Amino acid sequence: MYKKFKYYLQGLLILFDYFTLNISFFIVLFIFDNDFSFYSTSPYLIFLLFLNISWAFISFILGGYNNKTILVFEYFIKRTIQVYILWIALVFIFLYLTKQVTFSRLFIISSLASFSFVLFFNRISYFGIKKYVKKKCNLLTKVLIIGINDAAKKLAKYFEEEGINAQLVGFVENDENVKELTNYPVIAQFDNVIQVASDLHVQEIFSTIAPEQNKYIYKLMQEAEKKCMRFKIVPNLSYFFKRPVLIDYIKDLPILSVRYDPMEDLGNRAKKRALDLIVSSFVIIFILSWLVPILGILILIESKGPIFFSQMRTGRNDKPFYCLKFRSMRVNKTSEHIQATKNDTRVTKIGYFIRKTSLDEFPQFLNVFLGDMSIVGPRPHMIKHTSDFSKMVKHYMVRQFLKPGITGWAQINSFRGEITHPNQLKLRIQSDLWYLENWNIWLDIRIIFLTFYQVFIGDKNAY
Repeated sequence: MYKKFKYYLQGLLILFDYFTLNISFFIVLFIFDNDFSFYSTSPYLIFLLFLNISWAFISFILGGYNNKTILVFEYFIKRTIQVYILWIALVFIFLYLTKQVTFSRLFIISSLASFSFVLFFNRISYFGIKKYVKKKCNLLTKVLIIGINDAAKKLAKYFEEEGINAQLVGFVENDENVKELTNYPVIAQFDNVIQVASDLHVQEIFSTIAPEQNKYIYKLMQEAEKKCMRFKIVPNLSYFFKRPVLIDYIKDLPILSVRYDPMEDLGNRAKKRALDLIVSSFVIIFILSWLVPILGILILIESKGPIFFSQMRTGRNDKPFYCLKFRSMRVNKTSEHIQATKNDTRVTKIGYFIRKTSLDEFPQFLNVFLGDMSIVGPRPHMIKHTSDFSKMVKHYMVRQFLKPGITGWAQINSFRGEITHPNQLKLRIQSDLWYLENWNIWLDIRIIFLTFYQVFIGDKNAY
């Protein structure tokens, strides 16, 4: 409800933040140098441009202006703090890499600190404006829910979370069907609901009871419209599906999905790809550039063969690709269909070290950069194993909706290494599916940090 109004609030907030960011910057600049000219301040203008671009980037990645975020004060403040901290870190990285000597430390600290103050002021002002507009522009809609059931309780909770225009007055239910206490009063029964709703100036009635369950709902719909009340029905799909379903629309045609997949959203895919490109570029330039020659020489000294081990693996949408690794085994004919095991005689001495420390996986950052893989996702399996495992575990192929990853939710939960029992595979797939349905950019960042932590402390399943 009132989606356009949310977008107006969102746009107002973004403009407000950027306006105050630039104004506060120039005020600080004027204080430190009140005799500046355009030419003399060109480094400052470049710095200001970076401040604007980096704030937009971090806000986009973390969803700092998402509708769900900006509607609840506590969530909004928390997300603003997260964005600001990462923004500060990115600014200092920029200053370090560009080796700026034009700016004094006091100027930099003053610029960043001044924006923190205006950010806080913006948040307070934003919620004040939102509250004022709600009150003065008659945006507050009184609603009534017919029925007391799971759907009704969920709907009441959603109205609370919406936080913009819905005021739940109470429930409607016959006395004999009320068997529990509720957070909102039961203010009417079926036979007097329209009169009570009219007396309370209710504008919308939501029925969690379908007309097929109670024919009287048809009559209530007609009576509500006569009183200029909008009557809406919340369908209970549990009669048709035994698990939660998602509803989307293509124009007026409802589309039901049995699984939530955040990666269907183009914006989410763009966020994940941006993170992949940033991290993989950093690793390629600053780590692989010297790691490949060093490990390459050590690998060649111990055994003949290529430095890299390239194997066909199953990728996104079941499309095969060549997955890269540092070669950790002697060249053999069984590597295409037999997975590595504990105390595997094929593993070389240097191979044991790089497998134990997960260094053998680092060439896969090239796969990430090329777009075949992601930093975080389900581990890619050999094509033969994909065929075998899909017959063993229900919903196995759902994991192939995602790009395979260098690390993943299953890996940081110790579901990695050799599969010796079907239950191990089942737990691994459950972890992959949980990741698919609960993805967000923060989850990826969390998994990346936990992966580095596990590399440092060691993992008993890495061999």
